[in-house]
Amino acid sequence: MQPTKKGRLFSFKKWDFWSWVTLIVYVFLFAFIVYPLFTLLFNSFYNDEGSLTLDNYANFVKLKYFYGALWNSLKVSAFATLFSILLGVPLAYVTARYNVKCKGLIQILVIMSLLSPPFIGAYSWILMLGNNGFLTRFLHDLGIPFSSVYGWKGIVFVFTLQFYPHIYLYVSGALKTIDTSLEEAAESLGRSSFHRLRTVTLPLIFPTLSAGALMVFMASFADFGTPMLLGQGFKVLPILAYEQFISEMGGNPAMASTLSVILIICSTSILFLQRFFVARKNYTMTGMRTPKIQTLRPLAKWLLTAGALLVACVSIIPQATVIVTSFIKTKGPVFHPGFSLNSYKEVLFRVPKAILNTYSFSLISIVIMVVMGMLIAYVLVRRKSKLTAMLDGLIMIPYVMPGTVLGISMIIAFNKPPVVLTGTWVILVIAYVVRKLPYTIRSSTAILYQLDRSVEEASISLGVPPMKTFFKTTGRLMGPGVLSGAILSWITTINELSSTIVLYYGSTATISVTIYSEVFTANYGTGAALASILSITTLISLIVANKLSKKGLQL
Repeated sequence: MQPTKKGRLFSFKKWDFWSWVTLIVYVFLFAFIVYPLFTLLFNSFYNDEGSLTLDNYANFVKLKYFYGALWNSLKVSAFATLFSILLGVPLAYVTARYNVKCKGLIQILVIMSLLSPPFIGAYSWILMLGNNGFLTRFLHDLGIPFSSVYGWKGIVFVFTLQFYPHIYLYVSGALKTIDTSLEEAAESLGRSSFHRLRTVTLPLIFPTLSAGALMVFMASFADFGTPMLLGQGFKVLPILAYEQFISEMGGNPAMASTLSVILIICSTSILFLQRFFVARKNYTMTGMRTPKIQTLRPLAKWLLTAGALLVACVSIIPQATVIVTSFIKTKGPVFHPGFSLNSYKEVLFRVPKAILNTYSFSLISIVIMVVMGMLIAYVLVRRKSKLTAMLDGLIMIPYVMPGTVLGISMIIAFNKPPVVLTGTWVILVIAYVVRKLPYTIRSSTAILYQLDRSVEEASISLGVPPMKTFFKTTGRLMGPGVLSGAILSWITTINELSSTIVLYYGSTATISVTIYSEVFTANYGTGAALASILSITTLISLIVANKLSKKGLQL
């Protein structure tokens, strides 16, 4: 008797290594992404008495305290995106099209400013332009009226300097590969340079520009640290969700869940809106004639170089500020003349556990991300099916989830039996893996698409099992590119604040959380020392990633 089709489908004997990988990944994603999200959604429909209700959503619509926070989030994100475009596009155009000097240095400075966490930028500008900042005092001594960097305008300012590198990196890459024949055709019709830029160049790079703008908007919309440090009463949605959830006894978890759901809906809507506008037109071109670097006259060359370096140097000021101030004598919020190592001594004496936690949690997370990223990438690229297509969609869900929302959803899901993870280091590692895994997978798939299948097919034809072939052959070939991408994930993991601030518990505090606490208690010296440790780690990691990718920048 022949086995039925259903029997063959569920015959585990016919499953190979990659079938088990797919199953395990699905279990992981459903356990730590889908289940927490559904728990969060269900929780938003309950009141304090445990009854089903729509009161939470009704209160959001009726009370300005709640819907005003959404408006504030949209406002600062929109302005930050606009100013990032106004800063990033000209910088990208100048460095991509003209023979300006120090291009490699400019790129390194820009990338460094991007990889540093926004809350460190906010903290640095507080030291410079806060109520008692040294630049604020200097401006007052000159008779120039200046209040401080606090408020929504300060948040937009910090976001712009932090996130414009997204625009710069996306647009500079597009400008180097654009087909110049279209620009030359416009020039032959007598169009001016500005008109040609506005009607030909910018529309051609619109998909890339909109992708960079989306990154800026999403990062600004989801950020917790900067508005918390600079807001002074200016509430945005991530802060409100955190404050509603901060204590299950004194807070309102149901309302926090509602705000989290609204955050996800807004993020997803913005993502689909960007894709809708991109899909409306056809942006394809031959790419046969890439642009040549235009030679400028000496004066114009040096002016543009100075302008580009000025923008890059201003954006790196926060990192320089925290490093310098970490060596200045301090007592609480007051800095005194002279240099000292007391801030570092105090850090090593008072919060060594936070430093150890940061590197150990991040290292464990990166190991898991690298292994999972390589295995999932292989399934997505080499074992394409409807099942793997759905897997790809599930993996990208954390892309639209703010860190605060991820933290709240995981606490609601794993705060009671049968699985209790709250208060443990495990929940932090899982959150880091879930939040950063999409980026590791994207770098892995990019490498895998470039590898010829004939190498692994030859290995299998010689009798080597598929699993052994992957780890002995394919995995080794993917290694350099995957590690390069993993180091960038490592950088964002050690700097993670949004999810950590919700999930940590006393002994599991990390450097980012400790910096946040030190700033709020006006211990600026120790805060600067901890921020310097993160900045130096970021710089070293960036150099290592640059070496591994074998794409050294020419300074």
